[in-house]
Amino acid sequence: MKKIKQLFRLIFGRTMIVFLFLLIQILILYYTVNYFSSYYEAFYTVNIILSVVVMICIINDKSNTAFKLAWMIPVLAMPVFGTLMYIYVKLELGTKIMRRRLSDIIQRSNAYLPQDSKTLVKLGDIDEGERNFAVYMKDKAFFPVYDDTETKYFPLGEDKFKAMLEELEKAQKFIFMEYFIVEEGFMWNEILELLKRKVKEGVEVRFMYDGTCTVMLLPVSYPKKLASYGIKCKVFSPLRPVLSTVQNNRDHRKILVIDGKVAFTGGVNLADEYINKYERFGHWKDTAIMIRGKAVRSFTVMFLQNWNITEKNDDVYSDYITDDFPELEGKNTSGFVIPYSDSPLDKENVGQNVYLDILYRARKYVHIMTPYLILDDEMMTALTYAAKRGVEVIIIMPHIPDKKYAYLLARTYYADLIEAGVKIYEYTSGFVHAKVFVSDDIRAVVGSINLDYRSLFLHFECAAYTYGTSSVYETEKDFRLTLEKSTEITLEDCRKFCLFKRIIGRILRIIAPLM
Repeated sequence: MKKIKQLFRLIFGRTMIVFLFLLIQILILYYTVNYFSSYYEAFYTVNIILSVVVMICIINDKSNTAFKLAWMIPVLAMPVFGTLMYIYVKLELGTKIMRRRLSDIIQRSNAYLPQDSKTLVKLGDIDEGERNFAVYMKDKAFFPVYDDTETKYFPLGEDKFKAMLEELEKAQKFIFMEYFIVEEGFMWNEILELLKRKVKEGVEVRFMYDGTCTVMLLPVSYPKKLASYGIKCKVFSPLRPVLSTVQNNRDHRKILVIDGKVAFTGGVNLADEYINKYERFGHWKDTAIMIRGKAVRSFTVMFLQNWNITEKNDDVYSDYITDDFPELEGKNTSGFVIPYSDSPLDKENVGQNVYLDILYRARKYVHIMTPYLILDDEMMTALTYAAKRGVEVIIIMPHIPDKKYAYLLARTYYADLIEAGVKIYEYTSGFVHAKVFVSDDIRAVVGSINLDYRSLFLHFECAAYTYGTSSVYETEKDFRLTLEKSTEITLEDCRKFCLFKRIIGRILRIIAPLM
């Protein structure tokens, strides 16, 4: 049964879906070209002009350099196909409509995320650079910095799951859940039974999951099933058999908000492998963080922002926001927290900029856990420069990957990173799905953002940035323990790595931004 399930995951996984969409698109372009090729001279002249115009547009585009190169190669190698495909993508109306709608929602909801000036001054008195970073996060990402917030780090998915159930039991007003993957099994069934009971108690429950789940994990009619229990359910960007670049922008976020008082985020989705009830790639190493207090407001707002993209009228945000936290009296609320999200539909690469800021301001160390390592020049430069100036940079990667092509691609970066002084380890016990940055015992990020193009530029993502909190120390402690269960990769290991696999990895680098 497990082998059949794995086969279905391969056939119906999102990689195969993207491949099929591209194949259909290429076939349409192919027949379009064949049709017009009968008018050879006119067609050739028009195509040359279009190719030149497209190349000028690509060079002057404000997007990431790697994406420019990824477009320039097909335009130069296959002028007809590459040019027409680029024009098609840039004219995509679906993306423009969603971008405009989300921008309007963010502008309106920004009023519910004011920056407390006293908190900013307090942060500046401790670290002026940190205050400047907080100003950037508020001005460009629209998320403020908070104090008076309790944080708790979870080193495994099963730890988060236990805490989730405990907090869900306490819900009195509302529960918001937004996840990338949901699969029926022990984990989800336990949560669903609890949600059904909470609905009967009068708690408002909203549940949103990404449209890729409808391909195999959940039936298309699943929202109706949840609605029959009284749960408001929504599928984010359902996959449809229509050529659309919108379908490349997935909701990769993991958010749980309870009564506006408690929130969870991290790498843990709602499926049994995330809590090691079901073994797919050895032991599944994942992480999460819980916050309680003022900073929960940001997670409440970011959930409602995505929920309202397809609504005619926005929610009344004030109905779901509270400033009453008597339960925090006597608790450890030292430090600062910035919950934030990153959208592929704006021009600000918040997810990458947060990581870059940590790398460039680090003095002693930057420790990273990530399942994927597909880097652009900016991230490569930041990682190697930090190592070259004496900062200890360590990256823990999976030893048993979930996607072979992603692993082969990641291996192509190993040698250059190691030569620059970056240390690469692989988690011997299995698969690392954690998305963690921790630096200098003072700052950390726990969220849904991987070190690859999809997370940094194409997906909707979220995370919690913490400064001076107790969870920072817990994150570093967990990193050290994970390091003990990992094996260091040396330059000699890179040289001994299968030549054929190395060649495949290098070829994949050509289309890395699309992966």
